[in-house]
Amino acid sequence: MTTTKRRLTDLSNDELEELMGLVKGSDSVELKLTVPASDHRATIQGLRMDPLDAQIRQVFFFDTPDLKLNRSGVVVRARRVQGRAHDSVIKLRPVVPEQLPEEYRRSPSMGVEVDAMPGGWVCSASMKGRLGTTEVREAVMGERPIRKLFTKEQRRFYAEHAPEGIDLDGLAVLGPLFVLKLNFTPKELGRKLVAEMWLYPDGSRILELSTKCAPSEMFQVAQEARLYLAKAGVSLAGDQQTKTKAALDFYSRELREKAAEEAAVAAEPEPVAVAAEAEEATAAEPAEG
Repeated sequence: MTTTKRRLTDLSNDELEELMGLVKGSDSVELKLTVPASDHRATIQGLRMDPLDAQIRQVFFFDTPDLKLNRSGVVVRARRVQGRAHDSVIKLRPVVPEQLPEEYRRSPSMGVEVDAMPGGWVCSASMKGRLGTTEVREAVMGERPIRKLFTKEQRRFYAEHAPEGIDLDGLAVLGPLFVLKLNFTPKELGRKLVAEMWLYPDGSRILELSTKCAPSEMFQVAQEARLYLAKAGVSLAGDQQTKTKAALDFYSRELREKAAEEAAVAAEPEPVAVAAEAEEATAAEPAEG
């Protein structure tokens, strides 16, 4: 991922060439901004967002406890959505659109998108699948194999890019993350914005604002959105966080800590066995007198 701190309109020629090459081969661009935690309340008020209009979502990731998939650029996710069909995705990032096999580019389940934010950009390819309203819960409860959350096409896409020897059914469940998603269209901007509040089990939160546009509109939309947010008092200078990384790091750490605790308990001698050994030792001592 490119990590320049400058605005999209202030890139060097090399950076601009790299970005435009990715954008040209993509289906869409999503412009994102993470709002500092200290500014969450002011941002919600400044943008006149109504939390009661938000949709509740529950997100689960699947990976090894040490995040081997993530390190290989593979993200496996399933999502429960209030009042809607649930879904799953196998995501690969970073990618170069021109290097993706044509069969995947033609698939209606495949989307290639550039995510751009003040801290840089990344291009990803997502193979999506639609689910009913029970499968995700059954899988995370251990009542359905994880692989059954994904279509044959998704499983093939996974097998071609995941590290060897890591099958879907052997992955750990990393989640859930509770998410509040709000779609709204400020009349001053004239286009849809999306606000997502990700709530983490340790009490931390990430508030992300985003808008999608066609690749040809990227620079114009970026400028218009930036001006609108600045006038609304939204901070544009905070450190950028990625929702997925924060979720994976939290649950990976939790799984590793739990495994370490279980290993420590397993290493302790069994109390019954210790008592039995002590009794045998006493019985073997010669009687006095």
